[in-house]
Amino acid sequence: MFLEQRAEVIQILKTVFDPEMGFNVYDLGLIYGIDVNSQGEVYILMTFTSPTCPFAETLIEEIKTKVENLAWVKHCTIEVTFDPPWNTNLMSEEALLAAGLL
Repeated sequence: MFLEQRAEVIQILKTVFDPEMGFNVYDLGLIYGIDVNSQGEVYILMTFTSPTCPFAETLIEEIKTKVENLAWVKHCTIEVTFDPPWNTNLMSEEALLAAGLL
């Protein structure tokens, strides 16, 4: 259920780039989960490449703003976790290829 809405959120996440890594947050593997409900609420569980990421607040605000700009979204909640810690195994194949890791 809500597969189309989830797909829209993923497309938005692919427009948000981590300035240090040069990849979008989705393909970088920073997004651990996306939940969408019938009330137009979106919940995103994410991480950062490091707990000391200097762009954390900026990225969170950009994601929240872009997701909430979708016509059907009433509210977006973002939770940050470092469990499990991010590593390159979480990156998409496309990002790994571009980074020269494959």
